[in-house]
Amino acid sequence: MDSADPPFHETYKALFNNAAKESTPPMAISTFEECELPLIDLSRLDKSPDESMECKAEIAKASREWGFFQVVNHGISREILERMRREQVKVFKQPFQEKVKEELLLNMSSGSYRWGSPRATCLRQLAWSEAFHVPLTDILGSDGFSNLSSTMEQFAATLSGLANRLAEILAENMGHSWSDYMRENCLLRSCYLRINRYPPCPMFPTNVFGLVPHTDSDFLTVLHQDDVGGLQLVRDGRWFAVNPKPDVLIVNIGDLFQAWSNGVYKSVVHRVATNPRVERFSTAYFLCPSDDTVIKSCGEPPVYRDFSFREYLQQVKEDVKNLGDKVGLPRFLL
Repeated sequence: MDSADPPFHETYKALFNNAAKESTPPMAISTFEECELPLIDLSRLDKSPDESMECKAEIAKASREWGFFQVVNHGISREILERMRREQVKVFKQPFQEKVKEELLLNMSSGSYRWGSPRATCLRQLAWSEAFHVPLTDILGSDGFSNLSSTMEQFAATLSGLANRLAEILAENMGHSWSDYMRENCLLRSCYLRINRYPPCPMFPTNVFGLVPHTDSDFLTVLHQDDVGGLQLVRDGRWFAVNPKPDVLIVNIGDLFQAWSNGVYKSVVHRVATNPRVERFSTAYFLCPSDDTVIKSCGEPPVYRDFSFREYLQQVKEDVKNLGDKVGLPRFLL
């Protein structure tokens, strides 16, 4: 029977051989501390005015100080989350060669299925994972094209409401309205959904990333993960591991919100560690504007110059191609 895992060992054999010859390991992904992210009960938003204001203040504080927070009582049913996970596991358990064809079978854009790091020149740049990174234009109105695509559509539509509600709260905290901006620029069809699988990594598990350190190139990301763990983030120059909790969603600030807020909200570097024995699954919803949307810092004096989302994505693509890594917002500093 064909393996479900992508051919990491064969494709990146030279990188592993080079690492094995080195007298010292190239890095130490295993160096981190445990942390408890701010945990926010969103049911308080619908209670008394005082309690709602306090909840909103906690969301803004976590976005300033951590760039990450967890939410409970978020309004996303367990049934939707579990159905998404079942369909996700089902598609990833197919033989690798079938997954390569799956984007065509599901009517997805070319390149939606991704694995590894095609441009990696060292272990530090290798991502030991596979994913379907899907523009929602591919699945909206799928009319039951497949169980996976229809489930993804329902999942994304539900998380869209949550993401925009949180964005509205963060915008209000800055003295601005998000609803007008959202109606013009952040339509559901401009957003993305990414389903991830991180296979067990028996080779150099403490020296290979599941997902390399990065920031997200969006406004907000809403993540649903399983109970395996592996998500880690930087705070005060140190790496912290996020302990998974049942029925919790993780929210993080993206580059566009940091630029829009003039650096008030923090888009934080994060990564995923590998596991030598157990696979991990997660699903992320990315709140993105249309490509032509111009991001303007709302504070004075502005920290970043104005740029379009298309320009930002193109710069990221060029940096990854030429440097092997994303540079991100520093490219747009005034």
